[in-house]
Amino acid sequence: MTRVLVTGFEPFGGESVNPSWQAARLVAETPPDGLAVTAVRLPCVFGESVTELRAAVARVRPDLVVCLGQAGGRPGVTVERVALNVDDARIPDNAGARPIDEPVVPGGPAAYFSSLPVKACVAAMREAGVPAALSHTAGTFVCNHVAYGLGHLLATEHPGVRGGFVHVPWSPEQVVDGTAPSLPAELVAHGLRAMLVAAAETRDDLKVTEGATH
Repeated sequence: MTRVLVTGFEPFGGESVNPSWQAARLVAETPPDGLAVTAVRLPCVFGESVTELRAAVARVRPDLVVCLGQAGGRPGVTVERVALNVDDARIPDNAGARPIDEPVVPGGPAAYFSSLPVKACVAAMREAGVPAALSHTAGTFVCNHVAYGLGHLLATEHPGVRGGFVHVPWSPEQVVDGTAPSLPAELVAHGLRAMLVAAAETRDDLKVTEGATH
C-alpha cells in the first residue's frame, strides 16, 4: 500500500471556500485502489504552512506528497514543475504578513523541481477527462512558499519521498457571475485520483513536449 499525503489550503483573500481543500478531502474520502490517502488542511500563512506540512509528513510518513493550491483564472488543473526560493506577496496572507522579495529558505537553492513524473501526471488527468496542463510557475504567494518548502523538506530530511505541487481552478460557487473558468471539486478530485496512481506507478517521466513559448 502506497501512503500518500495530500494537502489543501484554508480559504484566503475573502473567499469562503478553497477548492484545493475541497478536492483534497474528496480524494482522501474515496482514494484510488492501492493508495492510502491522508488529507491535511494547511493555513494560508507564510512560515506556519510549511511548519504544519513538516509535522504532517513526520506523522503520516508518506511515500508521496502532493500539495494543492488555488489558482483562480486557470481553466484546468496544473501540475507545477518548479518552485522558486522567493516570497513576494501581492496581498497579505491570513495572518497579515506580506513579504516582499524574501527567500523561502535563506541560503537555499534558487529553485526545486518537482520529483513527481509531472508529464505523466498531466497525461493521466487528461485521459480521465479532466482539463490539465503543465505549469512552469507556482507564483510567489503561499502556494509557491509551500511548493518550495516541500522541495527543501524532501531534499534535506526525507530524500526517499517524492512530491510536488498542483494548482486547481476556482470552484463554480466562486464565480457565479460566469466571468472566469471553474471546475467542480468532484471533477478535480477525479483527475487527482488518476494523477496519484500515475505518480505512484511511474518513475521515468514521459518524453513528450509540454514546453512553454513565453
